[in-house]
Amino acid sequence: MSLSINNNASSKVAIETLNAVQSDLSNTQNVVSTGLKVSTAADNAAAFGIAQQMQGNVSGQSAANDGLSFAAQTVSSTASAANQIISVLQQVQNAVTSLGNSYGVDASESQIGTQINGYLAQIDTIARNATFNGVNLLAPEASNAAAATKLGISTSDLSYVAGLQGDVTTVSGFTGSKISSYLTSSGGTAGATASATLTDLLGLSTGGTAGTNPTANVFVTSEGKFGSSYSGVASVADMIKQVQAAIKAMTYITSDLGSNTNVIKSMSTYGSTISDNLSNGIGALTDADMAAASAKLTSLQTKQQLAIKSLTIANSQSQNILSMFQ
Repeated sequence: MSLSINNNASSKVAIETLNAVQSDLSNTQNVVSTGLKVSTAADNAAAFGIAQQMQGNVSGQSAANDGLSFAAQTVSSTASAANQIISVLQQVQNAVTSLGNSYGVDASESQIGTQINGYLAQIDTIARNATFNGVNLLAPEASNAAAATKLGISTSDLSYVAGLQGDVTTVSGFTGSKISSYLTSSGGTAGATASATLTDLLGLSTGGTAGTNPTANVFVTSEGKFGSSYSGVASVADMIKQVQAAIKAMTYITSDLGSNTNVIKSMSTYGSTISDNLSNGIGALTDADMAAASAKLTSLQTKQQLAIKSLTIANSQSQNILSMFQ
């Protein structure tokens, strides 16, 4: 190859090599810094597009998982309230049974009646406060209550998205008609199906108002007389039967809640698995092999140094021409 001051072919080759190494080095440094082999569509359009769709599914599943968590907490709160109500109903049964021992003694019966009213107030208070973000499965339908007495209850049904494809599941509230069927199947007398209080629905009180505690019960009046539905000491057995039916109706509710808890738990577990699988799929498409990236980075840094050295040598050829004229 002849020496020329107008054209340095070796220098051009060295520059091209250096530019190529610089480009590869920049790409590899980006891989190392982001941990991604595909960070933009320019890296791999197909993989990038698929990864973005899968990332959208991850976000959607995350929202579904949050909804399942909310549903689980709502059902759990309701189940706790229902169990507490059963405990109070057992005390009501004890008090109603005592009426048989005090039959004919107006003062004693009046005191027991006041005690029963206190228990019923506890039941309705527990039911009202089993509200989770506006959802209350135990309080009667919101449509049965005036706006001022709903006490933050927006709905008596719980709806949640169960999966990535938008499948919506509803846990129906325990309305008057449902509790009425529970009572009758348990051998009790159905209460008012359109009432605004749980104790009315259970047939333990009448004329209740949403947001307030009952002041009377169906068993004994404030004057110490048996209620209109019961007369004579023999009717105590019917009173006990009504309370027992109410207890059994509440156990039906806890069974229903338990079944829904298992469904939600199963869907939550499945949802977490789906999220993990989607994330793993995205990683398989876009994540870099950091060991390989590290090795490549070291190799390219070495090539960069060699390319710079080659360019230095190529550029020195012009100085060699000058030495020939000295």
